[in-house]
Amino acid sequence: MTWDEMAPLLWAATGETAQMVGWSTLFTVLFGLPLGVALVVFDRGGLRPLPAVRSVLGFVVNVGRSLPFIVLMIAIIPFTRLLVGVSIGTAAVVVPLTVGAVPFFARLVETALREVSRDVIQAAQAMGAGRMAIVRKVLLPEALPGLVAGLTVTVVALIGYSAMAGTIGGGGLGDLAVRYGYQRFETLLMIVTVVLLVVIVQLIQSLGDVVARRLSHK
Repeated sequence: MTWDEMAPLLWAATGETAQMVGWSTLFTVLFGLPLGVALVVFDRGGLRPLPAVRSVLGFVVNVGRSLPFIVLMIAIIPFTRLLVGVSIGTAAVVVPLTVGAVPFFARLVETALREVSRDVIQAAQAMGAGRMAIVRKVLLPEALPGLVAGLTVTVVALIGYSAMAGTIGGGGLGDLAVRYGYQRFETLLMIVTVVLLVVIVQLIQSLGDVVARRLSHK
């Protein structure tokens, strides 16, 4: 296969991967950030201690993190079909990507929030700040470098998950590698796909590191 034949395939597959990762990242933040905050706020010694609720949330998160993505993707096919109407393709893969990434990101959010100095929180409480105000104006801003670092790790993981989704027709670079690199023995295309994935991951990781570093110096 020549470069002129590979280029359109690579371009289309890269676009599909970007679409899958982009949408799943958005939904992961929307669901994972509040979940991570809840794990901290509802914990013993938190702003609103609810140990029973914290235990349930922690159990759900642990179950979600323990399932290999390929197993999760197959197990929730009925749920995926219920939400988007199909079980394969770029749109369908966003569902298992989000379900798999939310508990992962929530734990990273929890870790970042726990690194916020207790003195800062107590100072806000002494000034009469409410729980929501402390979360919005103290916890999240103080933990922002860690949150950015956690989001970067999550996006990198989502890229890996999206590549695995190609094994069952999920689209993107993983699907391209399976259909052409593996099934049709197009070794050169396989190598180019792998290199492209590595470059994308390196760029995202470098960008996330730079942003987190600048935020931590403010």
